Amino acid sequence: MTLSDMARAARGVLVRRANKLVRGVDIDSRSVRESSLFVPLPGERTDGHRFIPEALARGASAVLIGFHYWRGNEGMLREVLARADAAGVVVENTLAALQDLARFHLDRFPGLFRIGVTGSSGKTTTKEIIGAVLSRYAPVMVSEGNLNSEIGVPLAAFAVNAAHRYAVFEMGINHPGEMDILRSIVRPNLAVITNIGTAHIGLLGSRENIAGEKIKIASRLKKGEALFVSEDEHFLDILSRGTTGRLVRYGPRHTQGYKGSCDLGLDGSAIDWEGLQIRFPLVGQYNVKNALCALAVAAFLRVPAPLVKAGLEAVRPLFGRSQVRRGQRTVIEDCYNANPESMEQSLQFLKDVSWSGGKWAVLGSMRELGGAAGELHRSLGRFVAGLGLDGVLFFGPEAEEAWKGYEEASSRRHGRAQSGWYAEFDELVSRALAVVPAGGLVLVKGSRSLELERLVPPLLGDETRGEGA
Repeated sequence: MTLSDMARAARGVLVRRANKLVRGVDIDSRSVRESSLFVPLPGERTDGHRFIPEALARGASAVLIGFHYWRGNEGMLREVLARADAAGVVVENTLAALQDLARFHLDRFPGLFRIGVTGSSGKTTTKEIIGAVLSRYAPVMVSEGNLNSEIGVPLAAFAVNAAHRYAVFEMGINHPGEMDILRSIVRPNLAVITNIGTAHIGLLGSRENIAGEKIKIASRLKKGEALFVSEDEHFLDILSRGTTGRLVRYGPRHTQGYKGSCDLGLDGSAIDWEGLQIRFPLVGQYNVKNALCALAVAAFLRVPAPLVKAGLEAVRPLFGRSQVRRGQRTVIEDCYNANPESMEQSLQFLKDVSWSGGKWAVLGSMRELGGAAGELHRSLGRFVAGLGLDGVLFFGPEAEEAWKGYEEASSRRHGRAQSGWYAEFDELVSRALAVVPAGGLVLVKGSRSLELERLVPPLLGDETRGEGA
């Protein structure tokens, strides 16, 4: 991207020119690469503008500068830009400019087929499965990790290049209006809504509101473009009314060619599709459902069946998402995120999986549930009390309500399992190591901010790896 293109696309003023190209975009001064554009963003704790000198020292060829910061620091900024022989572009709002640049970048590839994936849970895994299948068919960009927000989606967009035929974007929201921004950047040709649950209900108010926001992903689809929705989606009417494209349902009854699956426990599932036996490595029927979405998308895009099989069999779990870890104890590490629906899915899998060494769960708080947090945690506690596990440990302030619900429901049953609630992580580690025997199976799941992955190394028997994770 030339500097003049960049300034025009960002709707900014080029306050210093430089004879350089922009070859990448960074928002963290510590990861700035040679010839990249540094975009400083305001944060809760600090303002990224403070790190412009560091970014220039690391080789940035250009920086965006918010007008408010330029007005108070023009002399210093002109000096550091001149010293680095770098360009500066002053914009009204650096985040909005980042989004404008992403739109401009994607517009340079008119032949690119764009896929957007959203949902209250399962969207990251579904995005990865679709990407794995399409990668066997044609060059594809799959948004990295969890780049799914109003900051993450633009950064993912810059990974697209002229070689790509497809781009698969994860599009997550946690406040009203965010999907309008994400849709305007991605402008998907095909959209997926995995489900409408209670994730972020504290900021969006109700599941109906969540459905109303999620459907915006498909509000500008054109003729021949499609929205994919689960066959058992409770808010199907809202979603069908909100899309301008064709509605395609997926699931055991609707995914064409699907004949059934066999649960292989911790080794995944065997899927019978179009006469092919597919060894799908992700655990749980909830992941089979995600695979059925990818099968439906692949059929819509006419991907040859043998390539679909190869893609599904090549899928591997992402960090913290139903990873099976084996050591002194076997751990299902599912601590990247948690909401009531994903909690119940993971716990049901733990109950149903065949295992001879006893089953335990360590459950952390579920965040961003607002005023519904107390009742949703108590409901979770009541649910897990009915599963007959050998023990359940709860961690985090909100999870205390889950423990209360668990104890209340367990008191009505015979043979109550060992349980407890812990506010301090060290206490949780000590208790987990004391009560879960060698050979036990443990589900570790909670919201990302709790960093429950710290518990996994001690459970596996490598206690030193748990320190400061």
